[in-house]
Amino acid sequence: MRKLLIGFSFLVIFLLIILPFLGISVGAFQEGIGPFFEALVRPEAIHAMYISLLIVVVVTLLNAIVGVYVSMEIVRGSWISRWLKPLINALIDLPFAVSPIIVGLMVILIFGPNTALGTFFEAHDIKIVYALPGMILATMFITFPLMVREVVPLLEEIGTQSEEASATLGASPWRTFTQITWPSIRWGVLYGLILTIARSLGEFGSILVVSGNIIGKTQTATTLVYQDAENFNSVAANSLAFVLGVVSIAILLILEWMKHRSERLRS
Repeated sequence: MRKLLIGFSFLVIFLLIILPFLGISVGAFQEGIGPFFEALVRPEAIHAMYISLLIVVVVTLLNAIVGVYVSMEIVRGSWISRWLKPLINALIDLPFAVSPIIVGLMVILIFGPNTALGTFFEAHDIKIVYALPGMILATMFITFPLMVREVVPLLEEIGTQSEEASATLGASPWRTFTQITWPSIRWGVLYGLILTIARSLGEFGSILVVSGNIIGKTQTATTLVYQDAENFNSVAANSLAFVLGVVSIAILLILEWMKHRSERLRS
């Protein structure tokens, strides 16, 4: 029975992960190496990859700062009662339950050109919807729980005794954080960063809705793949999808290496 379950698991992995990626790889190089590189150096492809990279960098930096602060408040904040904490946890986990397309629609409904906030920002020459800020907001909403869910368990595990002792000895809050708290949570923060990068790079649904998929302006790598597939440009779509897949695999391999390294350091 155990061998049957193992074999079934490997079959599912092969059908859902390995086989599709093999199909993308074959499709990317079906006309040779030349068309593969031509698809990647197109002006629209270069711009789309630049926008994707920009979103990844901004979202990762913001999630690192806000995520660690929120995690500290959830675990250490004295203002959070035992009745309020479940509500906050539910709100943080909300992006896991909401469709990314709904997230994009929410951004439009809040910051769209016909809304009060959208009108206010556009009056100050700040465009949110169908522009980079809206894409960053949608991606941040999708990826926000990844950092918090990595850091909160570590903060709960280490407790508060060392931090209280540091404060008693006269250390400032910043020094206590950098010398006591940070060494204990740094691997969790790094895991959260890696997961945020991978998720931001592959985000599609919310970006497609909130960006408008404007060529040369708000198009990301994932929405360009979608457009190429819709236009039956299979080589271009598979080429860009292949690059995104390789980058994602590399990110996950780095995450696994970091996990093994942290386990060795702990032991």
